[in-house]
Amino acid sequence: MGQRVTFPSNGHTCQGYFASPESGSGPGVVVIQEWWGLVPHIEDLVERFAAAGFVAIAPDLYHGKTTKSPDDAMKLLMELDADRAETEIAGAGAYLLQQPGCTSKKVGVVGFCMGGALAQYAAVKSPGVFGAAVSFYGGFRKLEMPWENLAGPVLLIHGEKDKNVPYEQGRALAEKLREMGKDAEAIEYPNADHAFFNDARPEVYNADAAADAWQRTLALFRRAL
Repeated sequence: MGQRVTFPSNGHTCQGYFASPESGSGPGVVVIQEWWGLVPHIEDLVERFAAAGFVAIAPDLYHGKTTKSPDDAMKLLMELDADRAETEIAGAGAYLLQQPGCTSKKVGVVGFCMGGALAQYAAVKSPGVFGAAVSFYGGFRKLEMPWENLAGPVLLIHGEKDKNVPYEQGRALAEKLREMGKDAEAIEYPNADHAFFNDARPEVYNADAAADAWQRTLALFRRAL
């Protein structure tokens, strides 16, 4: 089982949900929430990473607020400062690197929807912390991305039916990154919609796509970290 922890970030204290493997050690992974906040689904993902052998944490970017309402989620998202959020994500990564059980010199970062965009942002803003990134249908915010800073592989995951963040966006980015000499891949899952990985939302959850994407995510982090 995971637990709530605190960690420092840019002069203030942040909270997150932390879990470690049964063995007590493994590479580090930061998990970034969707626009709903640090909800049980994200806590469950932290525990799934721990069960797969990773030391994992999800920072609480909304500082205690969660919602099930799309309207409220949009308000919370619009109130979020991307640079402060990235600082807190990097702080969560630094917290993992300080743990005795963290065996990697850098950590991975994975995010979903809003969190997918922030995973990309963290990977290029804090390359000394993050050595691999996985973005599930991320690209909601228009962020200036200094991709030349990218220091590890990136996997961009999309659903064919996603009208919010279409696969073409990820495909074009992966192509651009490969032209820059970076390790990048974009994947599109047939018949999968936005948020297809969220098993707490049966209206969009796609079990087959989610299972394959999970294995690809684990494989990338095991290779890179």
